[in-house]
Amino acid sequence: MPKKLIITEKPSVAMEFAKALKINTNRKNGYLESNDWIITWCVGHLVTMSYPEKYDEKLKVWRLDTLPFIPEEWKYEIIPQVQNQFNIVKQLLQREDVEEIYNAGDSGREGEYIQRLVFMMANPNPKAKMKRVWIDSQTEEEISRGIKEAKDLSQYDSLADAAYLRAKEDYLIGINFSRLLSIIYGRRIAKELGQDRASISVGRVMTCVLGMIVSREREIRNFVKTKYYKIIGEFGENNNSFKAEWKVNEKSKMYNSPKLYNESGFKNEQDAKDFIIRLKDKLATVEEIKKSKQKENAPLLFNLAEIQNECTKRFKIKPDETLEIIQDLYEKKLVTYPRTDARVLSTAVAKEISKNLNGIAKGFKDEEVQTYIGKMVQEKYSTNLIKTKYVNDSKITDHYAIIPTGQGYENFDKLPQLHKQIYKVIVKRFIAIFYPPAEFNKISITVKIDEEVFSTSGKVCTKLGYLEVLKEKQLNTQQDKQDNKENENAEKQDQNNMEILNTLKKGQTIGVLNFETKASETSPPSRYNSGSIILAMENAGKLIEEEELREQIKGAGIGTSATRAEIMKKLEKIKYIEINKKTQIITPTNFGEIIYDVVKSSMPDMLNPKLTASWEKGLDMVSKKEINSNEFMR
Repeated sequence: MPKKLIITEKPSVAMEFAKALKINTNRKNGYLESNDWIITWCVGHLVTMSYPEKYDEKLKVWRLDTLPFIPEEWKYEIIPQVQNQFNIVKQLLQREDVEEIYNAGDSGREGEYIQRLVFMMANPNPKAKMKRVWIDSQTEEEISRGIKEAKDLSQYDSLADAAYLRAKEDYLIGINFSRLLSIIYGRRIAKELGQDRASISVGRVMTCVLGMIVSREREIRNFVKTKYYKIIGEFGENNNSFKAEWKVNEKSKMYNSPKLYNESGFKNEQDAKDFIIRLKDKLATVEEIKKSKQKENAPLLFNLAEIQNECTKRFKIKPDETLEIIQDLYEKKLVTYPRTDARVLSTAVAKEISKNLNGIAKGFKDEEVQTYIGKMVQEKYSTNLIKTKYVNDSKITDHYAIIPTGQGYENFDKLPQLHKQIYKVIVKRFIAIFYPPAEFNKISITVKIDEEVFSTSGKVCTKLGYLEVLKEKQLNTQQDKQDNKENENAEKQDQNNMEILNTLKKGQTIGVLNFETKASETSPPSRYNSGSIILAMENAGKLIEEEELREQIKGAGIGTSATRAEIMKKLEKIKYIEINKKTQIITPTNFGEIIYDVVKSSMPDMLNPKLTASWEKGLDMVSKKEINSNEFMR
């Protein structure tokens, strides 16, 4: 009897596929089988690229005269630890009774690569039709849809080409440059570190990220703080006053004066005080009043980089931990596919979005979230997102943003606390997009004394809108309570200030109560933390100086959503960087800085996002069939 074979990414996913197909399967060694279906799995990578010594035993020794190593024909091998599972998958692929083979690997470039390597090494039954299952979540409906709508595998050949090329480019850079620099500089570095030997590890993405971290650290180290002095005037009456800051203008006596540090600051405090004396006992006039109403919509949904950054800020965890947790939530059917760069939904998903909301309303037993959904129902908030900024098919490559599926709650109670907290963060960001915008009243006032101008502004929230959902209400630690109190005081201050500013009229003469100087100082840039570096990697294309190239590789970051956390993990493992456990702040090690200097003096392009971002763009062009593999490889 003919059979259909499905290959998933891991055993737990195979079980979900069996459930979705509603089949009674017999569990065999390394696979499941029913009357019509066989379901098996990879366990991560089963096949890997061979090291140079597999091409030629002599290449085991690192020598300059054998570089560069660029194979004509590429060699691959089975990873010894998973040889057993590979043999099982291979036997199933070659079975005569298998007439359809479904690649149900992870729906992304790397998932494609894992399975294509297996097909390449296993020689499947040539009579079998090869298909690709592409899904956005692990819910039963989505798995069933994925199998039903599976396309011919050949439709994903260009994605597979890009995956092979990514592996080859990283291999060539890693093998050749790590060997080259280790041979030339290894002894010197070992001596500097007081060690017997040192090997240098170089990678297309890894070295570029190290460059970003070391450059930032040196910027901070070399930063010299500059003090400058602002002038603040207090205007109005004793119990009804407001403060405004002086800024130089073209008619000011201080215009283009060498005594100024910037448009509102004096280099020397005495000069600021002397300037104040000129203004004493003079009248002030309200020169200009600008009132406006502002609306602010909820932020876009989470992609992987955004949620990794958010979790580093909130829970002080590393990006790879965040990915692990969200991957688990995905496998438990609670959220959609995590390794995504998109922050919007597709039109098709937007049309069905009320299913997700209904699922949350029925299944998610969280009081706060239920209150928000209750308000949506009561106020009749629209769930039609089609013409909003949250739906944009052109901004989606492989997958849409990370959102709750509204399913999987049978698994929820057993989850660790941190999993539950992160899930709730995703749910709240999702619900917020259905809420109306937050509304603000803003007022800007300009006060004039002779030709000198003082400015102030106030902003107050008149309608919370989506902020009702996203405003933090947690009061767990003493720090939270302190922050909350400060926020409340600031809000009260804003409210009072707005009331005073709203009473003013253009052309009105007002009293001058006082002037004071206020010391400020320039501050260095902040260090990256393990979340902000992921965002910086995603947006690294913006760091490219040449405008034309920056435009050309728009949207290309360094690394991909699937690999960025892994890069950080590797940099820490090889001791190029340190990540503070409590704060998640990243600093380069002495070893990392030495490597940076070696790369900078020998091959500075490796530190420039231009190289790796333009290659990332090239891979994207291969997967979209805009260029072919040979062009890229050349």
